[in-house]
Amino acid sequence: MTTSLLAQYQTIERTSERMLQAARQGNWQEVTRLEGVCGEQVQRARDLASAATLSPTERASKQRLMLAILRHEAQIRSLSEPWMADLSHLLGTGPNAMRH
Repeated sequence: MTTSLLAQYQTIERTSERMLQAARQGNWQEVTRLEGVCGEQVQRARDLASAATLSPTERASKQRLMLAILRHEAQIRSLSEPWMADLSHLLGTGPNAMRH
């Protein structure tokens, strides 16, 4: 069971890497699509985690994978901030939007 859980975290890490690659290319539709895929993978990991007991080595592996996922997410967020600011400006919802 723990092998399945670690494999699921590896799958999530690979998906987050693909999301980062798409963000670097400015392919926000792909980022959004992969976000949905990742959400399903995270739910699967939660389901597996409820029945798994990890050894210290497995916990360390899980921690390394989670840190990689968090690094990817931070980089994606950094890449998306200018895009989100532009979108807010276009929609008139940003902090500098004109109020009527």
